[in-house]
Amino acid sequence: MLNLNGKTVLITGASQGIGEATAKTFSQAGANVMLTARNSDKLENVKRGLGGSSEYFAGDISDPNFVISLVEFCYEHFGNIDILINNAGTIQPIALIHEIKPEEWSSVIDTNLKSVFYTINSVLPKMIKNGNGTILNVSSGAAHNPLKAWSHYCASKAGAAMLTQCLNTEYFEYGIRAIGLSPGTVATQMQLEIKKSGINQVSELDWSVHIPADWPAKALLWMCSPEADEFVGKEISLRDEVIRRKVKLI
Repeated sequence: MLNLNGKTVLITGASQGIGEATAKTFSQAGANVMLTARNSDKLENVKRGLGGSSEYFAGDISDPNFVISLVEFCYEHFGNIDILINNAGTIQPIALIHEIKPEEWSSVIDTNLKSVFYTINSVLPKMIKNGNGTILNVSSGAAHNPLKAWSHYCASKAGAAMLTQCLNTEYFEYGIRAIGLSPGTVATQMQLEIKKSGINQVSELDWSVHIPADWPAKALLWMCSPEADEFVGKEISLRDEVIRRKVKLI
């Protein structure tokens, strides 16, 4: 396992699912873990289960003022942010374009896309000054394939995927590593919501095909290692057996 002793990771959407599994994986690797999500009770439970050096800061990641406070709190508490993992995401409400309310559509864009910009924008100055940093954005196959009733989710993930490439274009020379991860379908609360909707082919998948949340967590840890340098500026997919072998998932 990659040794992250003395390094600090900030994980958004850390109260459940991929975020919670990632917090555990990075804590086991020795990292200081800063958790954020909206539900402080859930974050407290995650923090108690980590055992290592960790803290949480609850709030709405789609609020740019909250993000500024979050990043400042992390710097004050741990002294640095070496790794940023943009994992926060939502898909609700699942609805056709003519049925969804503009404010509902915009809310998904705010959480899935704008928050990614807000966190990156806030951590970059010190990463540039330090001459290093890793920023990992959790993407989706929906970033590249249209799905019925997911227009907001597909558009937001496509935007975040392009933001990863723009980040690499602008800041690779400063020692900042930007990589996207498309985890495939994961056995999380979001998949339960998708299943319940009964809309499009993803909702019809058998539960057994969904991978466990610790798979993308392990992939994100591997992406922080020099072994993943060949994928800097790109998006990797856990559907790819080559990647699964590199991460030692199969």
